[in-house]
Amino acid sequence: MRNDLSIIENWINPSSHVLDCGCGDGELIKDLITNKHVFAYGIEKEIENVEICVKNGVQVIQQDLESGLALFDDKFFDVVILSQTLQTIHNTQHILQEVVRVGKKAIITFPNFGYWKHRLRVINGRMPVSKTLPYEWYNTPNVRVLTLDDFEILSHKAGIKVMDRIVLHENKKITWGHNWRGSLVLYLVTSIN
Repeated sequence: MRNDLSIIENWINPSSHVLDCGCGDGELIKDLITNKHVFAYGIEKEIENVEICVKNGVQVIQQDLESGLALFDDKFFDVVILSQTLQTIHNTQHILQEVVRVGKKAIITFPNFGYWKHRLRVINGRMPVSKTLPYEWYNTPNVRVLTLDDFEILSHKAGIKVMDRIVLHENKKITWGHNWRGSLVLYLVTSIN
């Protein structure tokens, strides 16, 4: 299992109610059901991924996250996961507020655009392509690029409290120089209210 998925799993208590927003093929949900005995739903926009989820027994709702999470009541889930999906959302602040509205806590992960090799590539006149940003500029699903500092500033404005943060590069934890040495970041957050 990828280290980021292992960290997500460690942040989730057994038998929790979990919502994975942008669940892809449902791999994380299947692991959580098997290893943590959670009750979980996924939300996924792409029909091909929805079909894979259904085939693999993952409960999934086909929906575009841009419309929010109005299907769910406040604090309906113990944990809401937004793993490597935030950068694909146009209305970023709204979805952040929604995940902490419907979840008692949320796990948010994204590629860090502040990583030094990404910065260097931009300085050299090209958009970065890496393990965490694997697409070319013309075929990327990403509509936003952000850094750790950008996320933390927006979180504060949106009424979101950061409970924990882990920064990785190639599955190893970064202990200093987070915003320029880490290529992937994981946040555990909750609503300030």
